[in-house]
Amino acid sequence: MGKYKKFLHVLVLGVLVVASTTGLASAAQSTSASYSVDETFFGSGGELNACSTSYCTKQSAGETAVGNSSSANYQVQAGNNTFRDTSLELIVNATNIDVGQLTSTTTKVASATFSVKSYLASGYSVYTHSPGPKNTNRILSLLSTPSTSATGAEQFGINLVGNSCPANTSPGGLGACSSGLGADPLEVPDSTFAFGHASPGYDIPDSYKYADNDAIAYSNTSSGETDYTISYLYNVSSVTPGGSYVMNQSLVATSTY
Repeated sequence: MGKYKKFLHVLVLGVLVVASTTGLASAAQSTSASYSVDETFFGSGGELNACSTSYCTKQSAGETAVGNSSSANYQVQAGNNTFRDTSLELIVNATNIDVGQLTSTTTKVASATFSVKSYLASGYSVYTHSPGPKNTNRILSLLSTPSTSATGAEQFGINLVGNSCPANTSPGGLGACSSGLGADPLEVPDSTFAFGHASPGYDIPDSYKYADNDAIAYSNTSSGETDYTISYLYNVSSVTPGGSYVMNQSLVATSTY
């Protein structure tokens, strides 16, 4: 009685990028059943391929519109300085997280960041793959629906938005929180260039959930860089088995072109 079980949790964050070519008929930028438009320039003063015997350049003088424009079914990238190659990029900025030892009277938290951008795409989704923090065959109780922190109840969950520090967290040391936890998705350089979002269920401040294979972030169109922060919540009860809990987590980004 009165002796709390403790354990060490270490997160290993990996990454995999998958690009789906579903619906990709050709490299043309605009197509119909009979025609396609492939990097064609309309207007005056610019040129897609201004070449000499040794060099080529794109000239952008005379542009009247640049950037992305879209409707429910189509999108276009306007401007001479665009490229025809599709792309999807996912970068993970943290690989190991140690939240130290937990007791039933404390709450521990952590965060990790990643960024995504896509080009000439119909959008992307980022999925998490891991059963959760695991000690041999024992997995911490996962929050199946968005829930607030409850110190003393066994809980594990994440979200991708800014949060207040949960109650009963330490202001210093491993698993600490001092001035808030996590951050909302950050569009780089701003929301006119990037269009990423936290997925439903992972977009509620101070509420956490987790399910293996869930989509945790997405965009519905081509997007510049969006920086995401995953916030992790850990609580144990007085009957949670002690030991070392490890979560080998992979993030998988998929996109359709």
